[in-house]
Parts: sequence; C-alpha cells; structure tokens
Amino acid sequence: MALPGGTVTFLFTDIEGSTRLLQELGDDYGQVVADHRRLLRDIFQAAGGNEVDTQGDAFFYSFPRARDAVRAAVDGQRALASHEWPRGVDVRVRMGLHTGEPTVGDEGYVGLDVVRAARICSAGHGGQILVSETTRALLGNHLPEGVNVRDLGRQHLKDVQYEHVYELSLQESGERFPPLKEHDAGGAMEKRFEDRINRYVESQLDAALSPHPGKQIQFAAGGLLTLVLVAAAIVAIVFLVKLVL
Repeated sequence: MALPGGTVTFLFTDIEGSTRLLQELGDDYGQVVADHRRLLRDIFQAAGGNEVDTQGDAFFYSFPRARDAVRAAVDGQRALASHEWPRGVDVRVRMGLHTGEPTVGDEGYVGLDVVRAARICSAGHGGQILVSETTRALLGNHLPEGVNVRDLGRQHLKDVQYEHVYELSLQESGERFPPLKEHDAGGAMEKRFEDRINRYVESQLDAALSPHPGKQIQFAAGGLLTLVLVAAAIVAIVFLVKLVL
C-alpha cells in the first residue's frame, strides 16, 4: 500500500503496563492484544488512516488530515474504555500525534517528524491523548464533541529536545494525569558532549589517513595534542554541569 506524502499526521499508540498485564493474565493476554488491534484498526481505517507498522501492542498510523487523526484517537480511547476485557482488567493505551512533512522512502516514512510523534506518545500515560503544537494549530476549533484541550506547556522529549504539548481530554472521564515523562536534561547535555568528541576523533583520523604522506605525521601529532586538550576541557565542563544539576 502506497503511503500518503506531503503533510501527514502521525498517530502512535502503545499499551501501558503490557508486561504487568502479561504476568497477570498469562495466556489470556493474547486475547487482550487481539481485541486491542481489532478495535483500533477498525476505527483508524474508518477515519482514513494508513497502517504504517504494528509491533506487539503498539500501532503506527498516518492520516492525510489532522482532524481525522484526532477523531480516530478520541474514538479509539472511547472504544477501549467501554470494551469488556478478559478478567475485567483495565487496559490503558497512550496515544501521541504530530503533523509534519516527512520523506517517504522505500522502507516507509523517514525524518524527525516520525521520531517526534513517537516521543510524544512515549511521554504520555495510559488513557491519555497528546498532540504537538503543529497538530493543535491545524485543529483550530474543530474538536470532536465532548473533548477539551489542556495546554501542558513546553516539554523536554528525548531526541527532539523541546516540544509544546497539548492534552485532549475526554469530558466523560474527568481524569487528571500525572506530569509527562520528561527526558533527563543533564544526560542529554552530556551525550551531546560525547557526540562532539566522537566526531572530532573521526575528523582527526580522516586527516591522518589522507593521501598526503608528507603531512600524515604532522596531522597525527597536532591532532592528538589538540584532541587531548579538547577532551580535557569537555570533561571539565561535564563535571561542572553535573555539579550544577
């Protein structure tokens, strides 16, 4: 199936606490996954969604219109909440949406927009619908009936740094969720320093192995000295950052 290009809205879903449910239900957990897939597939496809990927208890869909994606997410949460699950367990699914203009490659969608949508989903809690600022803007005042918008402000997400996130809350549930799961800022800063060191080492190796024999020793000696100095400075900065944080 050809995936739609241009501006699309991504919808990621994931069952929260799937390992706990598996331990609690044993073989009956297979029925939970089957019912979950059937319910969401029927609703997402009826709303014009395209199934990009399915892994275990997670879905990845794309929609040509943001309003259709949001309507699908809302209808999906309502269907999950009203369904009778095996042994009366509470199956809670988190959902995240983001709109962008990704590249469509041979293996599917490529680009930061996919990562952003996935990170928004993973920051949420079971039963929660989160949308990016772009998706919220495209919605305007066209919200599904019985849905309110709650501004959660700017959130720090893994791999994409900051994103302004909104929650779409169902009036009938009245549930208040805990704060979103944020990425550790100190760890992200330290990781960026490590990445810079790796890039610098690679550049020095490329210079040392360049096809100019007379310059190889000069590059290698100068590069090694500079590398040691830069590494020492970065280690000192990381140490200071950890003290501050």
